[in-house]
Amino acid sequence: MPEWLVLILAMLAVCVVVVVITLVRHRAAPDDEDPSETPDVIEYMTMWIGVVYAIVLGLAIAGVWEGRSAAQDHVRAEAVALHEISERVRIYPADVRDRIRDDVNAYVGHVVTTEWRAMADDGQVTGRGTELLDRIRRDVTDYEPRTDFEAQAYQPLVDQVSAADQARAARAESTGETMPGVVWFGLIGGAVVTIGMIFALQIRRTRRELILAGLFSALIAFLLFLIWDFDAPFSRGLAASADPFRLLFPDVGS
Repeated sequence: MPEWLVLILAMLAVCVVVVVITLVRHRAAPDDEDPSETPDVIEYMTMWIGVVYAIVLGLAIAGVWEGRSAAQDHVRAEAVALHEISERVRIYPADVRDRIRDDVNAYVGHVVTTEWRAMADDGQVTGRGTELLDRIRRDVTDYEPRTDFEAQAYQPLVDQVSAADQARAARAESTGETMPGVVWFGLIGGAVVTIGMIFALQIRRTRRELILAGLFSALIAFLLFLIWDFDAPFSRGLAASADPFRLLFPDVGS
């Protein structure tokens, strides 16, 4: 089922549940019930519950967005390091240069196709990708420079291989979900309490109040969905993309 459809159904379901409970409660209320008798302390508590929960939601959204941005930065750093390797080897002999570039292209092609699907489906990188990167490392480190010019380029190439390896390791650590289960418990429990306070204020079934209750509930459902979507940077709707690889290696992995 598409994620946008899940979002719409979840928001509609929350709205329907709130409206139905409100209508049922109104029918069961005694005839002499006076909504104006809601104590001021309940209104005060409701206000602070909403404020605290809004802060928690904001922090959660900021945290998962930062995680997604960091994951995209790792992808970008890895792609740039590999591109630098491919460009810097131009001063090497043709056979060495072509071998390194072919291995870089093979690695990039594997990342943007097979490994990207593995990260989305299984939440982890592939062993084949590790082997291909090790091959690039051997290509670079095993070559013995023959001229001073090649010797000057040797260490920067080794540094770029190390940078690509570090970026790959960071990307691998970013593939899974970042929000602990206890945080989700707090977010969902807070949503239940916050929406439940609507009934503590003795909401009636007027059209205006029902619309506001439904929109308020739908907003919370949307924000929770947003957190869930950002929580896994490589496997959900607004996922980090492989565009940096495709931009720097346009002929690979197409």
